[in-house]
Amino acid sequence: MARGCICCVKYMLFLFNLLFWLGGCGLLGVGLWLSVSQGSFATLSPSFPSLSAANLIITLGTVVMVTGFLGCLGAIKENKCLLLSFFIVLLIILLAELILLILFFVYTDKVGENARRDLREGLLLFNTDNNAGLRDAWNTIQRDWKCCGVVNQHDWHTALHENVLPDSCCQQVHPGCGRNASSTSWTRGCYDKVEEWVDDNKHLLGTIAMCVLVMQLLGMAFSMTLYQQIHRAGKKYKA
Repeated sequence: MARGCICCVKYMLFLFNLLFWLGGCGLLGVGLWLSVSQGSFATLSPSFPSLSAANLIITLGTVVMVTGFLGCLGAIKENKCLLLSFFIVLLIILLAELILLILFFVYTDKVGENARRDLREGLLLFNTDNNAGLRDAWNTIQRDWKCCGVVNQHDWHTALHENVLPDSCCQQVHPGCGRNASSTSWTRGCYDKVEEWVDDNKHLLGTIAMCVLVMQLLGMAFSMTLYQQIHRAGKKYKA
């Protein structure tokens, strides 16, 4: 009976972590592809120059892949050391997520204020040398999201010290349109557009967050159950 329970939990945990590992490999591949194909696309924040989309996806993919590998190997080998390591890694990730979430809600206004200030400081680097990534990032965001500046188009006037806008702010984009006073530009800031998108999709984002939480809790439950079953059965293993 105990052996049957071990086998059942073992293969459930293995399949769970195999999907987890495959997802991590996929994220890592996407991150590497972004890094190679869009190497000039950088972060909008001058305070965190390495915080680009590609780097974030690569980091997330690596963490997910390593965690999934620990779970797969620990389950198939019935290795208590690997199972315990897998449980601890998931627990650390879960606690980190909860702490960040609590801090975000407690300091929401301060986070928003600091983010807007940091983004405005990034505008000052728009036309400087060796900042093609930041320039590409702003042009892509403004063109795709149909916005201009952080709060509004006047952010660019302050940053560029003249009454001009990047061409990506124009509703009809063409070379030099940002210097043409008669050109119509987007009036809403990109920060407001992002906030609006998050508010419109909060149910979807909440559902995704709950699915991630359930997966983490299931992984922890399976690993600890298998750990306890192996321990009770007196399973001998190589550490």
